[in-house]
Amino acid sequence: MSSIALSRSRSRIFVEVNTVVTVMAREITVYFKSPATAVMSLAMPIIIMGMIGGNLMQNMAGGLGFNFGQFMLIGMLINMMFMITSMGLASLVDDHEIDFNQEMLVSPVSRYSLIIGKILGSAFAAVVSLAGTLIVGFAMGIALPLGKLLLILALSPLMCLAAGAFTMIVIGLIKDKKAANLAVMLVTMPQMFLSGAIIPINDTNGVLLVLNRIMPMTYCLDLARAVVYAGTPEYDKIVMFNPAVNFAAVAALTLVGLIVGTFLFAWSERNR
Repeated sequence: MSSIALSRSRSRIFVEVNTVVTVMAREITVYFKSPATAVMSLAMPIIIMGMIGGNLMQNMAGGLGFNFGQFMLIGMLINMMFMITSMGLASLVDDHEIDFNQEMLVSPVSRYSLIIGKILGSAFAAVVSLAGTLIVGFAMGIALPLGKLLLILALSPLMCLAAGAFTMIVIGLIKDKKAANLAVMLVTMPQMFLSGAIIPINDTNGVLLVLNRIMPMTYCLDLARAVVYAGTPEYDKIVMFNPAVNFAAVAALTLVGLIVGTFLFAWSERNR
């Protein structure tokens, strides 16, 4: 009996992994069939980092005591992961309109596998967008050591999952495409400014402190900067928390987001 149960368990795991891979592959295929998405993912770093970041570099970087350009580049890499992943999840509304969500949910697989596959598929576009950020950074004279960049890429699946899980809480009940796109912006834009992507938040207090502490991007950013600045004199000026604390916070917020967001999504589809 134990061998039969083990075989069934392995078969179930295979089905769930296959579901994640299949949904992820669909999202990647859709990405390649939408050139506008690729152009947007490359244009956004130019607008945000080139214009906003460039202005900040020229006007406020002098007295910080560390290289603001590198600080901002790391922030923009993580911000783009969050933004593009969140934008990809907005396509759930399109899937709702063509009843694709209904077809997925009636299949004998976990809803979490469907959502995780969707997030990881959107994460592919997010990772591609990093090329645009690095190109803009290079044009501005900012770069990261290859080894540090590879470490950030190694952390990117976790960060994209955090972004997607947080977004699912908001988008789970929205079935209007325009409202969904607006909701995505309302989720991502405040995080860019409040979590420290381009503006240091070490001395933030009051309501702003509470807001940045509940945002997953805060901990993703701090974890990425801990990786990059490890062993440097600037570490204590830039990194706010122990990397273990950051990792635990990201994992906890991702888990909560997946549970709540998936529940809201499935509930809204069931009660159409």
